[in-house]
Amino acid sequence: MHYLLIDTNAQMVEAWNLFFKEEANVKVLEGDLTTVSASDAIVSPANSFGFMDGGVDYAISERLGWDLQDRLQAQIKAMPEGELLVGKALVLETGDSLIPYLISAPTMRVPMNFNIGTSVNAYLAMKATLIAAQAHPNIKTVAIPGFCTGVGRMPKEVAARQMFKAFEEIVKGKVQNHQDFGEAQRYHRDLNPTGMIFDY
Repeated sequence: MHYLLIDTNAQMVEAWNLFFKEEANVKVLEGDLTTVSASDAIVSPANSFGFMDGGVDYAISERLGWDLQDRLQAQIKAMPEGELLVGKALVLETGDSLIPYLISAPTMRVPMNFNIGTSVNAYLAMKATLIAAQAHPNIKTVAIPGFCTGVGRMPKEVAARQMFKAFEEIVKGKVQNHQDFGEAQRYHRDLNPTGMIFDY
């Protein structure tokens, strides 16, 4: 499996390079996700209800057609939860010869920025993306934008750190093995040092 991390924001690209520079199967590129032609799938970092009319998702809808949003929302509504939870992902066929698949991996429940920057949502969305890509028999390459850094306003280096931690776990097999809740808390805190464990 090969991974393309691509974003129009130079700071996101710089942050990715801090973490992924030693990974042979990862390419980091400054550019437009919707113009890639060498990936089997691109990732929509949307929301749990499949609205694809803002930010990166607007560009995806313009490129691949607005019927994609309709089909995504229909699949989500048919799920037992009635929403695609952050930390889950699903794959859709696009009907496009250059980009045949879309992976929807929400980075937030609804479009918002409150508390997204202090969350671990980029980590959860990246884990979901990688699991979905690896499980699909026809996806060998996937193009991924920066998670939570647009509307969510997560600092670029925090997002890159979270995406790398997810990559280490899912792709490199660095499984979490916390011996007690303190270790789990420290790992969680390391994912986003700007977040809070307790509010008292």
